[in-house]
Amino acid sequence: MAARDDRLLRILGKVAPGTPLREGIDRIIRSGKGAILVLGHSDAVEPLLSGGFKMQTKFTAQRLSELAKMDGAIVLTDDADKVLWANVHLVPDPSITTAETGTRHRTAERTARQTGKPVISVSESMRLVSLYVDSHKHVLEEISSVLFRANQALSTLERYRNRLDEVSSALSALEIENVVTLRDVLIVLQRAEMVRRISDEIEAYVAELGTDGRLLQLQLDELMFGVEIERILVARDYLPGRKQDQRAVLAALDAVPAQSLLDLSNLAEALGYGDDGGVDQPITPRGYRLLSRIPRLPDSVIEKLVDRFAGLQGLMEATLDELDDVEGIGEARARSIKEGIARLAESSILERYA
Repeated sequence: MAARDDRLLRILGKVAPGTPLREGIDRIIRSGKGAILVLGHSDAVEPLLSGGFKMQTKFTAQRLSELAKMDGAIVLTDDADKVLWANVHLVPDPSITTAETGTRHRTAERTARQTGKPVISVSESMRLVSLYVDSHKHVLEEISSVLFRANQALSTLERYRNRLDEVSSALSALEIENVVTLRDVLIVLQRAEMVRRISDEIEAYVAELGTDGRLLQLQLDELMFGVEIERILVARDYLPGRKQDQRAVLAALDAVPAQSLLDLSNLAEALGYGDDGGVDQPITPRGYRLLSRIPRLPDSVIEKLVDRFAGLQGLMEATLDELDDVEGIGEARARSIKEGIARLAESSILERYA
């Protein structure tokens, strides 16, 4: 799923406003013509080509609109920098299922499914541009419409990110007090997953907007800063077993359907917890989240601290001498860790009860 989404984003970037290909498509629409554009040539595409004429011509928007007047399909290179074939009749397998009704769109969808190459269909009557990638269809809309929906999604993302920050801060305070339950952890993971799903939707809008989406990208990057790191650290802190595959757990969280995120039991299962203790069972953090907030503390040192003290409470109760005994930690760093933990504990409690 993720690989397909990444591919769709890359192809959307090729037809985004400001690109030569999008300019050519806009010229076709303005001239009142239609077209089928195949992005790429391969051994799978070759048998589908009938008639037309072969070209090795540099791509320009004007040239594309002129070739579209001949009504046949146009085959471009994968990066759309050259025109390979023009005025071609495409003959895909008619047994391939399609929900489209128009001849041009049916041909485009079947060609995309059969060859694995992206196909763009420009409707002459409806003035719509449809992009087919494998079995996925994406309709390119007016920029103003895409921009409106993107801004709505960005506003939603901001609210969800604020909520994520709130539950993350609450979890930190509960960790300091040693009263964390599985529910508290799952709520943080739930909000992180929701934020990531909204972000993925906005990424598609940004790709489709092209040069018009640069400001949105900056806002998105700012809102998403630290989310993935928080998600990874929560998983590392609360995996049932130290040897459990963290990447497999994160992949399992990715695979939870959006409509199932509200049920915390689905997230508990993905994290590796059974039904025995329920979501209100007490659990203890290992200390990765808290230690990661101490400046200039390398990951290798964090790992040694977690191994040595076997949990956040052990870290908080450790003396300077005990910290100094850990390999790679001298007297100065031990004092820095001790003071850093104390400051984080104080600020977390103040935020919770202020």
